[in-house]
Amino acid sequence: MIRLTYLLRRKPNMSRAEFQKYWREVHGPLVASHAHTLNMLRYVQVHTLEEDQGEQLAGARGKMEEPYDGVAELWWNNRERAGDAHESEQGQAAARQLVEDEAKFIDLPNSPLWLGYEYPQVNPSPENLVATEMCSLVKFYFPLRHLASLTLEEAQLYWRTAHGPLIRRNAEAGHIKRYIQVHRYEDELENTLREVRGTITEPYTGHAELWFERTGMSVPTPERTRGGQLAVEDESKFIDFARSSMWLAKEHVFVDYR
Repeated sequence: MIRLTYLLRRKPNMSRAEFQKYWREVHGPLVASHAHTLNMLRYVQVHTLEEDQGEQLAGARGKMEEPYDGVAELWWNNRERAGDAHESEQGQAAARQLVEDEAKFIDLPNSPLWLGYEYPQVNPSPENLVATEMCSLVKFYFPLRHLASLTLEEAQLYWRTAHGPLIRRNAEAGHIKRYIQVHRYEDELENTLREVRGTITEPYTGHAELWFERTGMSVPTPERTRGGQLAVEDESKFIDFARSSMWLAKEHVFVDYR
């Protein structure tokens, strides 16, 4: 599968609550109505939470970028299905309608997007964990940019083959239920989607997403503390913290044909 990650900042005249309400109640159903036209396999909204636990996690990494207000996640079976959806006449009409509605509540120039592939690191079977609004799960979102001393390929290789195993070894102590790396890859479709939205914020190297039980996150065991220290120490070898961000969120699933 291939997926689109679309980090969203709200328009300056809206509160986060207003933004998320419109996104969930108006825009979400509109996207879902075009799911078949756009060949979507899955569409999920990730809503940033209004709490300081994410800031506490970021604190160990120094000053980071402000959290986004949410993330739109879309999946396709493959690159061809994603491309075909945006090349057909019907697909282009649907895409225009969605961008017109996005402009009502999203700060489009400052909301970056990119295409990527998933690399599961800690993955239960079946893959059905969802941090819904009413459950005890919470989703940790970490879009990252790599150090200037590394190429995109070098950073992603280290992230996948060195950092991923480190997190896996400490997953149980850290109460991690699921951990996925999503690596950006450069594609002309990304450029097209950015151009129609007037996007100016550069894309990220990719993002990490982890699912935790809330109760587990609040238990400062020695093993969990040490695991967190090791993670941050290793992240500093390839992540530019000042140009990365992190926050906690809940998920709203609108389309799922997996």
